[in-house]
Amino acid sequence: MVENHGVTLADVKDALDQKRVVPYFQPVVDLRTGELQGFEVLARWLHPVLGAILPANFIALAEEHDLITELTEQVFGGAFASYAALPDPLTLSLNLSPMQLTCTTLPDDIARMSDSTGFPLNRVVLEVTESALLHDLECAQKVAHELKELGCRLALDDFGTGYSSLRHLQALPFDKLKIDRTFVMDMTKKRGSRKIVAAIIGLGHSLGLPTVAEGIETSEQAHMLLWLGCELGQGYRYGRPGDASGLPQVIARPPVAALKGLSTPGEDWAASNLEALPNLRLAQLQAIYDGAPVGLCFLDNKLRYVSLNRRLAEMNGRTIEEHLGRTPKAMFPKWFPFYEAYLLRALDGEAVTGVEFTRPSAGPNHEDQKILASYQPAWDESDEVIGISVSLLDVTESKKALESRDANVEVSLAEINPEVPWVMDAEGNNLQVSSRWVATTPLGKDRTRNLLWLEALHPDDLEDTVRKMKEALRTGNPIDIQYRVADLEGGWRWMRSRGAPRFGTAGEITRWYGSVEETHGRH
Repeated sequence: MVENHGVTLADVKDALDQKRVVPYFQPVVDLRTGELQGFEVLARWLHPVLGAILPANFIALAEEHDLITELTEQVFGGAFASYAALPDPLTLSLNLSPMQLTCTTLPDDIARMSDSTGFPLNRVVLEVTESALLHDLECAQKVAHELKELGCRLALDDFGTGYSSLRHLQALPFDKLKIDRTFVMDMTKKRGSRKIVAAIIGLGHSLGLPTVAEGIETSEQAHMLLWLGCELGQGYRYGRPGDASGLPQVIARPPVAALKGLSTPGEDWAASNLEALPNLRLAQLQAIYDGAPVGLCFLDNKLRYVSLNRRLAEMNGRTIEEHLGRTPKAMFPKWFPFYEAYLLRALDGEAVTGVEFTRPSAGPNHEDQKILASYQPAWDESDEVIGISVSLLDVTESKKALESRDANVEVSLAEINPEVPWVMDAEGNNLQVSSRWVATTPLGKDRTRNLLWLEALHPDDLEDTVRKMKEALRTGNPIDIQYRVADLEGGWRWMRSRGAPRFGTAGEITRWYGSVEETHGRH
């Protein structure tokens, strides 16, 4: 590329008249897989003598002399005309000049170019630098919302390099954050740049905005960005900008291989990862300990893997890097129905613990896995759920040993428990209770089965107890009820009954296990 600062206004006008300002396309990829996601469109002036001239040498002249609309028409129109070469869902990211976001005709102009070429605007990302918002923020907001109504998405370009970024980030409906190349280039060498990148990615996660890193040239940069949680990237590592004639070859090119053997980097990188996600520190710390015997992971509020430990990767039969950025549904469609209800409950703010289910074998030569799982919502400072901490324990072998014992083990356990244990089916029928219950109430053994145990309750407590039992049976929430029962002397004694469900392979309740303790002295 030629950097020629001596171009004149006449040169720029001649270039536009001759339609020599054309779009170049640089690949934007998924950092985890290297798969192509779309292209950023860059303006290039194809000078007959000097070759391709960078936009920094002519955009300012075009803006100053009201030529920016004509220039945009050539670049956007040329990019949209590549529709046939860009299979769905590849996107085009196009740069808006700072002054264009205050041009009220811009939405109509873009809609007209879309109509004339057939390129759908839901595959268009418009990149705006924060300097575009300094002149007339109110007008910029109006134009931005009109562009969103057309289906376009908005990205804040070169985030962190300008003035008052946070105010502008809140003011406009952005869909993506772009990390400036100057930070990316220095992040492997300068701790300060690494901290800035980590903070931008963390802000993106907090706001639910994907981050795109510019200027990626080395595998080390890509590795670090992926570890910090960045989703998308562009740079010479994935391809240089080229004209439309080269699009078929770029699209057909195999993706840059996903990073192999992704592991926890050194202490400094790990610290930066926590700085990237300040609200998730506790969950992150739990998940990165590779020595834990329990599978641990953190899912964001879109159910994407943010981090996980090696044990979980081994249980799932996939590498750590294969998980990052993907959802359990996308990775394990056969298993996801077993998780879905619990994940949604956790996203709704409910801590779901002690869930047991059997998930099918991942292959023909392996047995089904019996899993004990817990799902804990993580909250930010505004009491919003920002993700889920998940722990999975493979209890296949221990369940085998337990199931090989005599079924009467439940009776034995009931007799030796210091409280009064009970076992109940999914409909609320009492299946087993300790003999101490029989010995302390006037019902007798036969009248403790099924629902007959309710006859021992005080009439004033019966309705409330039945209501709470029905609610627990319906929702699967733990049971915790206090009531009075008749004793052998004709009086009433306060009791507290607590229990929790056991779940089957399809997430259904198969049994309830609990105990009753006397609380009379507390009343």
